[in-house]
Amino acid sequence: MAERLKIHYTPEHGNRLDIAEIELSALGGQCLNRWMPDLATVRHQMRAWEQHRNNREVTVDWQFTTRDARIKLKTLYPKI
Repeated sequence: MAERLKIHYTPEHGNRLDIAEIELSALGGQCLNRWMPDLATVRHQMRAWEQHRNNREVTVDWQFTTRDARIKLKTLYPKI
């Protein structure tokens, strides 16, 4: 499995990383939170979970507004 692993750079504060973390958390909590007897079962369950999630067209509901960002990340915004 390690030979198939590909590392892709993702910005530390990028929203793609946030989305990936959200999806992995959902996968862990909704699919991988129980014992499964073998790898084939894990793969089958993950495919079923993924298909269900894609069919529902699950999206990320961002709650972090521009105003919040300007307060929390004030050092990154230019002074006007």
